Amino acid sequence: MCRWFAYISAIEPALLEDILIVPAHSLSKQVHEHYLPHLAHFEPGADVQATKREIDLRNRYFNADGFGVAWYTTTREEYGECEGARPISYRMVRQPLTDPVFCSIAAHTASTAVFAHVRAASGSTAITDANCHPFQFGRYLFMHNGIVGGFTRIRRGMLNAMSDQASQHLTGTTDSEHLAMLFFTYLASRVGVHGPQVFEVQHPLEDVKAALEEAIATVIRLQREALAAAGGEVEFEASSLNVAITDGARLLAIRFRNHATEHPPSLYLSTEAGATLNRKYPGHPDAEHPRNQERSTTEGDSAHAPHVIVASEPSTYKKEDWELVHKNECIMVGEDMKVVREPVNVAF
Repeated sequence: MCRWFAYISAIEPALLEDILIVPAHSLSKQVHEHYLPHLAHFEPGADVQATKREIDLRNRYFNADGFGVAWYTTTREEYGECEGARPISYRMVRQPLTDPVFCSIAAHTASTAVFAHVRAASGSTAITDANCHPFQFGRYLFMHNGIVGGFTRIRRGMLNAMSDQASQHLTGTTDSEHLAMLFFTYLASRVGVHGPQVFEVQHPLEDVKAALEEAIATVIRLQREALAAAGGEVEFEASSLNVAITDGARLLAIRFRNHATEHPPSLYLSTEAGATLNRKYPGHPDAEHPRNQERSTTEGDSAHAPHVIVASEPSTYKKEDWELVHKNECIMVGEDMKVVREPVNVAF
């Protein structure tokens, strides 16, 4: 599956180079290497090898089908063209560390809100810039790791469930972007904001969560209908939906799979790693990696402002700074940087 990284803080900008390039296990290096602390699950009747096979199945892909990064700036606000920060995005179909433009941008750009994503294409989906995450819609960013099960069979149903406004914003062919447009369809209906304004207005996180749950419920309903129509000729394929959404000030992320025993790809949460990933503060990003002889001091880390990182894999080897997001759990981060954890309320 793909890998993604999300950083948000009210006041503490992160240098893109510090969070996406410098660490030995930064997102840019998760193309073919993986670090999955705490990731273990044993269902009734499952043995250790079965668990290992399942973890490998959804976390060991070679992520070489594109890269994208987006960060928020207040430039347009300073020119009086909007209120609040807006995202800039850069996407390319190559490995990130081989792109000199990305490396140059990362070395000289800092932001309080950053989304980044390395892609492993699913099925026959085209490997193009348009299909690289994060997807940008006005002030919003959306990215996904996983797969919409049976997407080719339910794609038409997903399109039919979208509003005209949402479908007109589809520029790529991925299951991820179709899911995003379903989300915005239900968000617009829920908050009563239609047309382009749905992409420009900041919406309460409770409404964002409810709209995403409604989109997921629609996907599950369409899957069931497709299975019924096939008369048992096709096998059920669960969806893995690790999704992140931000408006630049707040963040929502979920780790979800609609299966009784199988688990989604990995997803981690940290409210501490930002200090390690910021060169202004003491502490090397790889302080606990075996190649280091001594653990670096972390004095002064407390000076780092509150922040939240949600990522497919930890970017540092200080595993105590990271915790695994539970299966079918939602993470909501408000402008005060307080984390609220709730279940994803979707029946399957």
